[in-house]
Order: sequence, then structure tokens, then C-alpha cells
Amino acid sequence: MKLEKIPRQSEINIGTAGHVDHGKTTLVEAITGIWASSHSEELKRGITIKVGYADAAFYRCPSCPPPSNYSTSSKCPNCSNKSELSRVVSFVDCPGHESLMTNMLSGAAVMDGSLFVIAADEDVPRPQTREHLSALQMLGLRHLVIAQNKVDLVSEEEALSNFEKIKSYISETLSQDVPIIPVSAQQRLNIDAVIEAIEKYIPTPERDLNTSPLMYVLRSFDINRPGMSVDGLKGGVIGGSLLEGKIELNDEIELRPGVFNKRTSNYDPISSSVVSLGTSSGLVENVKPGGLIAVGTKLDPYKTKGDALVGQVLGKPDLLPPIHDKVTLDVSLFEVAVGVPELVKIEKIKMNEAIRLNIGTAVTLGTVSSIRDDIIEVKLKRPVCAPNNSRTAISRRIEDRWRLIGSGVIK
Repeated sequence: MKLEKIPRQSEINIGTAGHVDHGKTTLVEAITGIWASSHSEELKRGITIKVGYADAAFYRCPSCPPPSNYSTSSKCPNCSNKSELSRVVSFVDCPGHESLMTNMLSGAAVMDGSLFVIAADEDVPRPQTREHLSALQMLGLRHLVIAQNKVDLVSEEEALSNFEKIKSYISETLSQDVPIIPVSAQQRLNIDAVIEAIEKYIPTPERDLNTSPLMYVLRSFDINRPGMSVDGLKGGVIGGSLLEGKIELNDEIELRPGVFNKRTSNYDPISSSVVSLGTSSGLVENVKPGGLIAVGTKLDPYKTKGDALVGQVLGKPDLLPPIHDKVTLDVSLFEVAVGVPELVKIEKIKMNEAIRLNIGTAVTLGTVSSIRDDIIEVKLKRPVCAPNNSRTAISRRIEDRWRLIGSGVIK
């Protein structure tokens, strides 16, 4: 697929979700032309480990009928006429393996909608199908498109039977009205219909550009190559998504909760300034909410190496939400644990129980120190930066893994 230059910054983040090996990354590649799982360990093992991303511009031909009038080309593949730019979209490709649920929840924190992938050649629902859909719904994400992938691997009768099973499964959830699009990512079948469904069912949310910027950090890295001269070294780069406000070149920024200070035994916010701003359309002078961005800073690249700052929150100095070393949560638990082959009934949270919380892109362990009906207080092992009324995913150790058991809202 010949890639065109992305014409502008993306407007919206659409995350992939679903069971491992159902073809999420392959479907993203079929739409965008980009293989989002580029980490060395991902290429070796053939699964998504880190949150990946890929952008695409969606175009609509005014002459051809839907869905064939939708594509990612400014020149219509059908009639060769010029197509109109509809929207630029960022895909947030999340891992599906059960052991990588933490990474999936981090990606979910920046999603505006989801392309949910269910394979046509497997039973419905698979464990992580249940787990991912439950996670998206409890985090408040309502705009979904379901892709029934791998229809090329089954007969027409089997595909129809699987389609009905998907409909039956989602009828029991909050997603009963979402479209189901049969596709083959490998064969590039029905990709135009997927784009049309995304355009119809996943709207661009309203953004507040006049408030202080708030960005969840999904990645951080050192872009310097080994052997580079000291004079040529560049500061650390922070990747993520801006939820509100805007960031401009030379802005002073702060990251919270920051880094642990051994001398004071507290976490100190990190201060720096913006030296570059990157989007899929290239380097820009300012960025707005929507899409994934890279913020070049003056930070020591050692501090950003290997995703060391994932979970931080970026914004203007002294204007970020508070740092919490303990949180009070209004809790809502599932009836059964999801993500396990055999459903396990969820018992109430107990005093002194160890639980895991995902808040934004941050992950922290905590100990329950107080319980009043559905209100619990949790002392955190590692502090987080989060505004009040933020949603958090709650996991409990069941058998050998942390399993999602419910959600909470920070009071």
C-alpha cells in the first residue's frame, strides 16, 4: 500500500481491543498501511506487547456509492476522481494477551472509541473478549464498531453462525446496538465498510482548547543513537495524547507525580520545556487534543528511556491535578471476574486487601485501609496524579494473575 502524507494532526483516538490473535494489528495495517507492533520483542513473539499507534486519513468520494466511496486515498480507488478529506484518525493498538491487561488499560485511557475485533473462526466470547469489552464499558467508552475478522478462514454458514453468536453476546451488554462488519484483514476485504462504520458510529468528541493542557503519557524514549557526540544529543521525548487544552513550542511543562526523592521520601514533579512537537503530519508549532503526539523536551534522555515516564501526567506548571498517595473510591464490582475461562464470583473487597488500580495510564498497587458500604479508601504504594471523579479500573489477584473485578470513581 502506498502511503500518503497525513494532511494534518489527527482528531480522534480509536483503540483496538479484543482477544489475543484475533487480528487487531493486522486490521490496523490493512486500514493504515502501518504495522503498529514494531518493538523487537513483539516482532520476535508475533504479539502486541506495548501500546502501538498508526494514523490514517479517511477520504470520501462524492461520486461513488457507500461503502465503496470510503478509502484512505485522496484519489478514489474506484473512479479515480478526487476524494474529499473526511477525518484524520489515530489508531491505538492494544495488546490482547491476558498477561498484558495493564498495557491495554493504559491504551484505553486515551481512547475516544474502539474498533473491537472478534475472530470468525473461534467461539464467542473468548476470555479476553469479555475482559476487554467490560473494561471499555466500565471506563465509560460507548462508541464501538465490531469487526468480525478472519471470515476468509470459515465457510459462509460458519461465518453466519459466528455473526449470530456475536449479536447474542453483545445483546447482554451496553453495546447491543453497535455495527458488526465482517472482514478479512489479511485479504483487505470490507475495509471500506469498516471506515464507513467508524465515520458513522464513532464521533469526534468536543474538546476544550481554552483550559490548561492535560496529557496522559503513554510512551517515553531516548531518540539518541549510540556513539552520538555530546553536542548532538537531544533531550528525552514523551509520547501520549492531549485530552484538553493545547501545547505550543517553548511552553514550560511539568510532569506529575514525578520522580521519587530519596532524601525527602516524596515524589517531586519534573519540570522542563518543549523544544519540538511531532504528529503524524510532521513537526508542528502547536498541538491540540486528538491523536497521538510526541513532545521533545530538555530532559536528560536517561530519564525518559524505556518508557520510564509512562503513567505520568503532563501539563503547565502548578496547574495539574493533585498528587494522591491515597484515594477514596466509590466502587462498583462485577458479578463475576472476567478474563478467565471459568467465571469466578466476585466477593466484596476486604480490609487490608491488596488491589491493583489503573488510573489514566498509571498503574499502582494499593492496600485497602477503610471500607464504608461501597466507598473504600486505598493507600497507594506509588502515588498518582488524577483529577477528582476520574475512573479507575480495579483488579484482584485471582489464581496466578491480576483479574479485572470492577471500577471506582475517585471522590
